Amino acid sequence: MGGYCMKKKIVFLTGTRADFGKLKPLIEAARSNEQFEVHIFATGMHMDEKYGLTVNEIKKCGFDNIYQFINHNEESFMDITLAKTIDGFAKYIHQMQPDLIVVHGDRVEALAGATVGALNNILVAHIEGGELSGTVDELIRHAISKLSHTHFVANEDAMKRLIQMGELESSIYLIGSPDMDVMLSGKLPSWEFVKEKYELPFEDFGIAMFHPVTTEINSMEEYAESFVKTLENSQQNFIVIYPNNDKGSEFILSKLKRLENNHRFKLFPSVRFENFLVMMKHSKFIVGNSSAGIREAPYYGLPTVNVGSRQNRRTNNPDIIHVDYSEKEILNGIKKASQIEIEPKKLFGDGKSNEKFLNIILENKFWQIAKQKQFKDG
Repeated sequence: MGGYCMKKKIVFLTGTRADFGKLKPLIEAARSNEQFEVHIFATGMHMDEKYGLTVNEIKKCGFDNIYQFINHNEESFMDITLAKTIDGFAKYIHQMQPDLIVVHGDRVEALAGATVGALNNILVAHIEGGELSGTVDELIRHAISKLSHTHFVANEDAMKRLIQMGELESSIYLIGSPDMDVMLSGKLPSWEFVKEKYELPFEDFGIAMFHPVTTEINSMEEYAESFVKTLENSQQNFIVIYPNNDKGSEFILSKLKRLENNHRFKLFPSVRFENFLVMMKHSKFIVGNSSAGIREAPYYGLPTVNVGSRQNRRTNNPDIIHVDYSEKEILNGIKKASQIEIEPKKLFGDGKSNEKFLNIILENKFWQIAKQKQFKDG
């Protein structure tokens, strides 16, 4: 392990409740070591009151050096959001002059972070690159990978894809998915605490999360209507969490409004990640098109009804119940999920990604990774 004369400055960029849940263990690991000075650039949904102003959740974690930047626009155009984020993050970076920028996943905020880092000769680390997802998210994820100098991946499949994309194997690190650190930590709140905090009126429930699919925007209102109508007709209790803020979210939010006074539903703009995991652990199934159903649910042996194309090719887990957008299919999926039992599966690591991440960034050779990238022919 190498020592340094000066602290290395690391900036973690976060735009959503979901990516913060995954970055949090890595932020904590870096903060725990005196060789690093940690900063957080909070933007996107974190800064939107409609989605619960979740930058407050970041503050509650006790993190300091949090820079807040509003990047959203009235129309939810992803290209304008990207441009605004690049503008805001570039000005921040020019002032901050960090040694490393850490981004996660497949959102435009992460694309902005990787772009700014690449153009300013600053080392960029991409968490969970090399994965497959439906819609435009897949293009964004792979673009981020090509702009990043180093990669922290969740499994061997992701590593193989990055190598296939011409990335150097020496700059790819297999650490597992950081959210598993939280899931397997044994430090989650109790069900009693979560039930009281969120005033949940039922013990027997499913979780519903339905996000817009930007490449299917012309059908989104119809799909949202079908999804909400099916929830109403299912006779099940549901915890419903708002969609992300991609274009099309307005259709989903307008349909969800009619569930607000229905005693079988509890709606939340956002739920803190640790509390959400406890809800998942105590639910009967999850329905919708959130990656939580693909990634986290299998760890708890929780049946997932995956609706539509958003998570296309994201998993080959045979336990996932895949359905189209029709009311009949979704309802049949919910009935099936209510009746089956599945074995827990660990598909994305062993819950020690924070330790692995810290050990890697403590090595001198990590900081020697070339910023002038080369495509490696197969």
